[in-house]
Amino acid sequence: LLSSFLASGEASASYGISATDVPSERDDIDLDVFTLSRDLKFLAIGAAASVGIVAFLTSQYRGNIHQPCRIIDSPLSLIQKSLTDEQQKRLPYAPDALEGARDVATPFGSIRVYEWGPAEGKKVLLVHGISTPCIALGGLAEELAQKGCRVMLFDLFGRGFSSTPDPASQPQDIQLFTTQILLVLSSSPLSWTGDGNRFALIGYSLGGGIAASFTSYFPNIVESLVLIAPAGLMRSTRIHWTSKFLYGGFLPRKLVEYLVWRRLGGIDASSSASQNAANDENKTTPIQAAEQETPSHPALAPDSSAQISARRPSVSIANVVAWQLHHHAGFVSSFVSSIQHAPISAQHDIWRRIASCQNSVIPSTQRLLEGKVLLLLAKDDNVVIADEMSQDAQSALGSDAVDIRVMDGGHELPVTDAELVAQTILDFWN
Repeated sequence: LLSSFLASGEASASYGISATDVPSERDDIDLDVFTLSRDLKFLAIGAAASVGIVAFLTSQYRGNIHQPCRIIDSPLSLIQKSLTDEQQKRLPYAPDALEGARDVATPFGSIRVYEWGPAEGKKVLLVHGISTPCIALGGLAEELAQKGCRVMLFDLFGRGFSSTPDPASQPQDIQLFTTQILLVLSSSPLSWTGDGNRFALIGYSLGGGIAASFTSYFPNIVESLVLIAPAGLMRSTRIHWTSKFLYGGFLPRKLVEYLVWRRLGGIDASSSASQNAANDENKTTPIQAAEQETPSHPALAPDSSAQISARRPSVSIANVVAWQLHHHAGFVSSFVSSIQHAPISAQHDIWRRIASCQNSVIPSTQRLLEGKVLLLLAKDDNVVIADEMSQDAQSALGSDAVDIRVMDGGHELPVTDAELVAQTILDFWN
């Protein structure tokens, strides 16, 4: 604007001012001031308009560019840099806890995968639960491998040694977990899919909900489905209204994560007591009140003191969860996001889709080999109630498409009774 204004050489004429309009020296001075004032006003307006247009176009341009999801690293690289091999072995979850470890680089961050067993054996993929990494299913995988299976496990995003795509922009929903399973399968040196290859899928707890959903979309690559104390059909009556409020998006995300962090053991009771004692007015703060009312969502049930594996009898499930809580920067946000978005409840239509694929008119390449799902439940499970799940599974799948076994034990059934669970699964396959 300024360049065109100066280039014209007719600034005064452009405002209707001619030389004959200047009768005296004083009038000439007044005219100069008037002209300069008007010039500055026009320049200011032009500059402001230009800045506004540039700002608008820039915001639109940036808004149309996809911003990559922030990746939160797992503790693996720090452990490998700062601890000796002997120190690493003493961790609740050691990097070499299971055989055949590999770290798979993906657009969502690194995924920790384990794979071992006879290359020609029956291929079995295991998916763990919401809080413990895949080491929780290590004992079961070892039992199956000893019986000739080719097993593969992996840490879900935000657990163990897998990175975390920031849940603030990438929720932990079935889309993410489906993608992760496909990435894991593609990382194997063996062919798990294609050319007639299919594999057995075992899902435990949250992993059960994930496995069922995956099977409903990819029946052509899953030949057998085993669900152990699975999520997916959890009744809404089991979720307190305060849980629905806490995870319903009504509170700031960071506050919810903080409350869950405390509930999972982020700060011990003595620390909380000290903080309460320090309250001079003996009043309950909003945060303290919220902590006291942090709901008993089934996923927040106390972690078991049972040993994580026969190899590590001194390490419990709770030890591993506590280790993640303090050393995996993406664990709590992943945990919360999974409760909010993962297939934990209301998956009846998904399960019905699995049942519909068992119809004889469906090509055999899309039917389960056994023609039904194996559902393993525990009598003393206070997370997935055996009686309720039995009723709901039969309602969704139909009695002909599900084989239900209720076994002694609690929610940690595949961890504490890996040998018995493995034998039950093998008998079902045979």
